[in-house]
Amino acid sequence: MTTPAPRTLTRFLIEEQRRHANATGNFTALVNDVRLACKRIATLIGKGALSGAYGDAGVVNVQGEVQKKLDVLTNDIFIRTNEWGGQLAGMVSEEMEKPYAIPAEFPTGKYLLLFDPLDGSSNVDVNVAVGSIFSVLRCPDGVTDPSEEHFLQPGTEQVCAGYAIYGPSTMLVLSTGRGVHGFTLDREIGEFMLTHPDLRIPETTSEFAINASNSRYWESPITRYVRECQEGAAGPRGRDFNMRWVAAVVAEAHRILMRGGVYMYPRDRRDLTKPGRLRLLYEANPLGFLIEQAGGRASTGREPVLTVKPESLHQRIGFIFGARAEVERIERYHAECNDFEFKAPLFGTRSVLRSPA
Repeated sequence: MTTPAPRTLTRFLIEEQRRHANATGNFTALVNDVRLACKRIATLIGKGALSGAYGDAGVVNVQGEVQKKLDVLTNDIFIRTNEWGGQLAGMVSEEMEKPYAIPAEFPTGKYLLLFDPLDGSSNVDVNVAVGSIFSVLRCPDGVTDPSEEHFLQPGTEQVCAGYAIYGPSTMLVLSTGRGVHGFTLDREIGEFMLTHPDLRIPETTSEFAINASNSRYWESPITRYVRECQEGAAGPRGRDFNMRWVAAVVAEAHRILMRGGVYMYPRDRRDLTKPGRLRLLYEANPLGFLIEQAGGRASTGREPVLTVKPESLHQRIGFIFGARAEVERIERYHAECNDFEFKAPLFGTRSVLRSPA
């Protein structure tokens, strides 16, 4: 019996292209350029301190955050690798204030690329997994020089979304709307190989991820959910839970796609002018697309995140995703939040349920 040839990412994309009678190959070329950008970043990250790229860049980005040298370098890699191919009408990045216009010397295309070039960059100095997140939208018909408004499309309009994770191995995980597939970089041949086809998230889990240091700011539905998990087998959930926190959303999403779980970075009461901490266009929408394609659920806690109409390029939002049953439970707690309020401290004494007067 002949052993089937291993499926490379290139072969996978071409086979997907053949499913569409009118396909031109432009989308395949675009994803191949994104793949090359991720390979270049993987090489840079893999050098560690030997690259000389650790530390702060001395610049504050549009998010009000001090940029790392690697933030700047990886953003430039994404731009230079994708600007020339003729598939894109424009790009936006978490690291740039405004859309990036394709230089006049290059042809343009019908797609828009949105990306976070290095999610979790603060973890690089301690050698913890980081990643790149990307999303592809169609440029509206007749638009050749897209402005900010043309990128403000809900997550349901994404043509493709994915991420690369740079850890013990480099993986590229993506969806074109037909499930989620994971490819591992074979460094000997320089190609991504299909190693995790048709990823699916279990509906239930006994593992959750949240930054517990923010507990004093949480809204009562999140307090309720976390407390019930902490109470374990003796509590209302009837089983023990483990808690995880990596401080890089791409690493959290990867763990959940690989083995299940639920992730919470909810809206809180720390600053009522901000509806959340994560970026809708560069983190929540692409990761939410993957999670939904893998059978999970992605939410703000109150509504599906993919249905939110973006209002600005750098809009932040509360983001909860993972096992469908767990996310739906959290949504139900939000819907019920007018019927109860937790008054006990989060850690220590048990919760006290108080009905409204």
